Amino acid sequence: MKTELTKILTIAGMSGLYRFISQARNGVIIESLSDGKRTCVGIRSKVTTLEDIAIYTDEGEVKLKDVFMKMKDALGEDNAPARDSSEKDLVAFFGKVLPDYDRDRFHVSHMRKVTLWYNLLKEHASLDFGGDDDAAGEESVTE
Repeated sequence: MKTELTKILTIAGMSGLYRFISQARNGVIIESLSDGKRTCVGIRSKVTTLEDIAIYTDEGEVKLKDVFMKMKDALGEDNAPARDSSEKDLVAFFGKVLPDYDRDRFHVSHMRKVTLWYNLLKEHASLDFGGDDDAAGEESVTE
């Protein structure tokens, strides 16, 4: 089963990842990847698809999907470092996976999110990604 990153959402103020279910009158109906609970988030919530996220590098930006694939190649069947791993461990990990990441704009807090998202997808969805490779509307990780 392929995971379409256009349907996997991150929502400001809410931890974890969510699957897009349907458009609602007042927002979006989502389902938590980790526990399957459904809820509706309002139209004023900041909702971003994982497809739209990119990571700053010295040469530009790299789509999150490509970073996940590099992580998968480096980790094999292992999980990414835990969210509560030390700063040193996370920096060393991303130094191997994405050696040219922009050290001024891609912070440890971003690394924690990316490793959390990777582990959630690995456990509750798939690291086999489908969907379009449309580069329009990319957003860099800056939260």
